[in-house]
Amino acid sequence: MPIAVATVAALAIAGCSAARTTPAARPASGTSGAVAAGTGSASAASPPPPQKLATSCRSVVQIGDSTSDGLVYAAFQPDAALRIPAQYRRVGVTRFLPRVSGARSIVETWHGIPNGYTVAQWLVQHGYQGCWVIALGTNDTADVAVGSNVGLAARVTEMMSLLGPAPVMWVNAKTLLSSGPWAEANMVKWNNTLLAACSRYPGMRVYDWADAARKNWFISDGIHYTAAGYVMRARLIANGLAEAFPAVLPITLSPRVTGAPAAAHPSCLVQ
Repeated sequence: MPIAVATVAALAIAGCSAARTTPAARPASGTSGAVAAGTGSASAASPPPPQKLATSCRSVVQIGDSTSDGLVYAAFQPDAALRIPAQYRRVGVTRFLPRVSGARSIVETWHGIPNGYTVAQWLVQHGYQGCWVIALGTNDTADVAVGSNVGLAARVTEMMSLLGPAPVMWVNAKTLLSSGPWAEANMVKWNNTLLAACSRYPGMRVYDWADAARKNWFISDGIHYTAAGYVMRARLIANGLAEAFPAVLPITLSPRVTGAPAAAHPSCLVQ
């Protein structure tokens, strides 16, 4: 069941649904600009060729906010091969359902656009079975910063309680801002909340985008990405899915699936 309705007094915005929390004022999205195997020798054996990344996930839903716009929309990236649907196909996904909308959070609504929980709930109720990529949190932690009475942990619990034992990979958050609701300090709080939740959900993983993202992939607002940044975001999230839920389970953990803080599941954080 959805958690109780919250209120945000600091940045109330007219026209939002009265049934959910009013979100922090959303920043506009934008963009800027548009291995061969080794050979052996007589004296030494050739190293094995790198194993192709592949996931056990055949069907994937990605629920995202404006930081996912450039992953799916041709207006951001005209080359379909560089967008995330093609990147998911590269690692073995055969069915991809993008559910991306600017200003989205798990709890709040924006101008009547369904929140992340409602989107997931509709899919579950209509029989979706498969993997989930949840690229939300940037707006959630901003909404908490401006006064929402729905805390960070409650937001993760709400979504994970709905998705149950399904494979779920969250994409954590990063900005370049030093102040305001979308400050990087608030993103760190959200990322730590995700890790702390992992011990309760064996099927939960967190892709460490915060570690992978580079400063020159961001546009001037410090939140959204350049065209090149979205290309890398698409590729790395798909790779992360293959690391999180590999097609063939390794005897030992992949070296890129690392231990997290003590409160987290030992294979939670995917780097």
